[in-house]
Amino acid sequence: MTARTKRVAVLSPVAWRTPPRQYGAWETVAGNIAEGLASRGWEVTLFATGDSLTRARLHSVVARGYEEDKTIDAKVAEYLHISEAFEHASEFDLIHSHYDFMALCYTRLVKTPVLTTIHGFSSAQIMPVYEKYRDGYFVSISDSDRAPDLTYLGTVYNGIDLSLYPLRERAGGDLVFLGRIHPDKGVHLAIEVAQLSGAPLLIAGIVQDQGYFREQVEPHLNQQIRYIGPVDVAGKNELFARARALLHLNTIPERFGLVLVEANAAGVPVIAMDLGSCREVLKDGQTGFLVRTVSEAVRCLQRLPEIDGAVCRRRVEEFFSIEAMVKSYERVYQTIFDLEAAKKR
Repeated sequence: MTARTKRVAVLSPVAWRTPPRQYGAWETVAGNIAEGLASRGWEVTLFATGDSLTRARLHSVVARGYEEDKTIDAKVAEYLHISEAFEHASEFDLIHSHYDFMALCYTRLVKTPVLTTIHGFSSAQIMPVYEKYRDGYFVSISDSDRAPDLTYLGTVYNGIDLSLYPLRERAGGDLVFLGRIHPDKGVHLAIEVAQLSGAPLLIAGIVQDQGYFREQVEPHLNQQIRYIGPVDVAGKNELFARARALLHLNTIPERFGLVLVEANAAGVPVIAMDLGSCREVLKDGQTGFLVRTVSEAVRCLQRLPEIDGAVCRRRVEEFFSIEAMVKSYERVYQTIFDLEAAKKR
C-alpha cells in the first residue's frame, strides 16, 4: 500500500451467501480475502448477497443466493450484481473479481484495473472470453490449473480461516468423503475403497448430479456406507473428529481442493488422486498420500499412522491460511499498481 489507503472491491459470486452456510468454495475464498484485507488496513467493499457476513463494507443488490432461493433467476441476479460493481468502479483503486469469465466482459468499460482470480475453467466453451480479454490481470489458484495462452501475475493458493477448524485431539475410525456429489469428485471410488477395505464411510455434500447419485451412490448406501447430506462448518468438524482419513479420489485434475486444506487443518490425513493441484496442496507421505488407483488408496490406509496431524496443520498455517493468501495478494496488487502507474508516465 502507498501512503493513502487503497480502496479495493472484492466481487464475490451470488450463488450462495458469503461466506456460505454449507457449500460454496468461491464465496469462501472471496469472503476470506475481504476479511483478511480489512484486518490489514485496506478499505474493502465486498460485493455479495445481502445476507452476507463481513467486516468489510457490504454492497448488495441481490438479497439471497440464487441456489438458496429458487424464486431468484440466476442470470438476472448475476448480471444485476456484476453490473452494480462495475458501475461503482470509479470509487475503487482495484476490482478483485471472483466471477469467472462473465465479469471480464465489463473490464474494458472502466478505467479501474481488474484482477481476476481464475477458480477453474468449467469448459472449453468459455475460453473465447478469456482469449478476447487475455490482456487482463490474472491469478491462478494452483500452478497446475493454468491456460497455456494466458499470462498470469502469479499463483496464489486459497487460504482458510484456521480458527474454524481446530486441531482434533485424536484420530477417528471412519473414512470420510466431503464435497460435491459428482463424478468429477470420485464418490464412487471412495465407495469402492470402503467396500474393499471394510472400513465405514461417511459421505457429505450437495448432490450436484442427481443421476450419478441415483445410479452410482445410492445403491451402495447401507450401515457401512452412509450419506448424511450437506454440512456446515460445525458438521465438517464433526466429520473430521470421526475421520481416519479424507478420501479425495478426483477423476479429473483438481483445481485447488479447499477441502484438502480444511481436513489437514484439523489434522486429518488425505488420500487423493495424483491429479492436478493435489500434488501442490498435499505433501505426499507427510500430510497424506497421492495415489493413482483405488488399490493404491486401499493400501495407503495401512500407512495412515505415519501421518502426524500437527504436521498437517503446520503446513496449512504456512501456505494455506488467510494471512498467507492475503500477503500474496498484496504483492500482486502492488504489481498491478506499479504497472498502471507506468502506463500513465
